[in-house]
Amino acid sequence: MPQIGHKTYPPCPPRRVAFIGLGVMGFPMAGHLARAGHTVTVYNRTPEKAQAWVDALALGDRARSAPTPREAARHADIVFACVGNDDDLRSITLGANGAFAGMEPGALFVDHTTASASVARELFTAAKNLGLGFVDAPVSGGQAGAENGVLTVMCGGTVAAFEAMQPVAMAYSRAVTRIGEAGSGQLAKMVNQICIAGLVQGLAEGVAFGQHAGLDMNLVLDVIGKGAAQSWQLDNRGKTMVADQFNFGFAVDWMRKDLGLVLEEARSNGARLPVTALVDQFYADIQRMGGQRWDTSSLVKRLQKQPD
Repeated sequence: MPQIGHKTYPPCPPRRVAFIGLGVMGFPMAGHLARAGHTVTVYNRTPEKAQAWVDALALGDRARSAPTPREAARHADIVFACVGNDDDLRSITLGANGAFAGMEPGALFVDHTTASASVARELFTAAKNLGLGFVDAPVSGGQAGAENGVLTVMCGGTVAAFEAMQPVAMAYSRAVTRIGEAGSGQLAKMVNQICIAGLVQGLAEGVAFGQHAGLDMNLVLDVIGKGAAQSWQLDNRGKTMVADQFNFGFAVDWMRKDLGLVLEEARSNGARLPVTALVDQFYADIQRMGGQRWDTSSLVKRLQKQPD
């Protein structure tokens, strides 16, 4: 079960909020909101997980669950969500039991799902027609970032909507930044995933090369980590690659979903992404090796020496 770490929360007036989706990211994010002093009602399609969250917080009426997204969103000032994909997002926002049906005019929906820019624009328009605000706000930092409350959040939406959500979202973030209008947050997250894909493949090739050459790769990583090759991926995944450890939060299946969004967007906007397309196929190789739930750093498994 995801953990909820401890942090010092920035001052923010208490709000009535809902959180929809208690996966490895949403569970601790919702927990930080409650611990920061907000009244939080959660919904998860597996009710047992919602109850586990309520039990873990043990905050009485300030941490409750609801049977539908609509009920969770009722009377909330801000509704946060973090689900799997575009279809999941539509299912928890639209329809008779969707969050939009339970929200009051003037309330705000903040979507932390990594989804398409087109669905962000679609839901922004649907929300606007109901007198609701909408911000697409995908996050970076992985499970550890969510648990420790230090995510980076990229936002698309109106200035007014962003200014309403930003101080509340700081409960689980270290940076919450408006990039532009609706869809801009999702596009910025795509840039993030493009950069990560190339970095992880380069790191995997470097580790595999050094192993084939018989180098002490932990020592090599210590050395090059003090120079121009330094990166978050090197610092946090280099030595775990060497140790053949891939049981971290962001799975290959999720990365392939994200890169699929990237490549679809690139086809529509004309961007050329040859390296990203290649790395996407390398991740397909990892899936065929049985690594669907391995961490994204498992790219190195394609390159390492196999036993004789």
